Amino acid sequence: MALTMADSPCVRNCCLDQQDICLGCGRSVEEIIEWHSANLLRRTQILQLAQARIAQRSSGVSPKRHVVNPSE
Repeated sequence: MALTMADSPCVRNCCLDQQDICLGCGRSVEEIIEWHSANLLRRTQILQLAQARIAQRSSGVSPKRHVVNPSE
C-alpha cells in the first residue's frame, strides 16, 4: 500500500532515541508534532528527512552529536 501525503508515516513503533528521533518512522519529535498542520511541501520534506535518518541508522553510521563544552 502506498503512503499518501494525507497519511501519517507512523508505523506504530514509537520509541525515541537519544536525539529524540522516532525509531519507527524516523521523524523528530518536532516533525511528529508539526505533521498535521504541515502543507504538502513540508510533509514531503519531513518524509525525505525521515527516510534519510532511517537509511543512516540502517547503515550503522551514527549521526553527529553536538557536544556542549561546559565552559561555553
